[in-house]
Amino acid sequence: MRLLLVEDEPMLGDAVRERISRDGHAVDWVMRLDEAEAALAAVGYELVLLDLHLPDGRGLDLLRAMRQRGDRRPVLILTARDQVRDRIEGLNAGADDYLVKPFDLDELTARIGAIARRAGGDPTPTLTQGSYSIDRAHRRVRKEGREVALTAREWALVDRLAARLGTVVAKSQLEDALYEFGEEVESNAVEVHVSRLRKKLGAEFIETVRGLGYRLSGGE
Repeated sequence: MRLLLVEDEPMLGDAVRERISRDGHAVDWVMRLDEAEAALAAVGYELVLLDLHLPDGRGLDLLRAMRQRGDRRPVLILTARDQVRDRIEGLNAGADDYLVKPFDLDELTARIGAIARRAGGDPTPTLTQGSYSIDRAHRRVRKEGREVALTAREWALVDRLAARLGTVVAKSQLEDALYEFGEEVESNAVEVHVSRLRKKLGAEFIETVRGLGYRLSGGE
């Protein structure tokens, strides 16, 4: 997935960005509301991690503005405010979940995965495609019951395809899932990762739909 992190605490922001990247997601990190608005207008993020108190305003104002203009991208609030009324206000403003600081990074990973599955219309973390089993909660792929080790970016590509199971995903969408803002994207990067996945999992795992993109096949 490609995520937007809106957080003005440098140490926390750096820790969250490092963890999300290690989980195989692409993440852009901004520290102000105006920067967040510009990023949202330019990139099709699949999830926003939003702090409530920022140097130029309240995160809830950004959230309300998103919902008022019909932007339904999932939002996970990250805040030090732990009062029940604060959580209610955030959820009523349109947040999909709420995580109180300080939080465990493992819990953050789990909540991101759960939100992504709900947003994709599939709350079940494990998918079966042919002889393959894809566990999106624990970022694991098994072929005929045997787990196959993947790199973070290989997993990011599999996860994006699994989220759109049965449909074709354009190369540009896979590039968005793999790379962060400011990082150069080589023209053949997706093809390289697809080739490596086929070597690990079998040529039938990913189907190329010429001129359109890729989809998971699993031999079916």
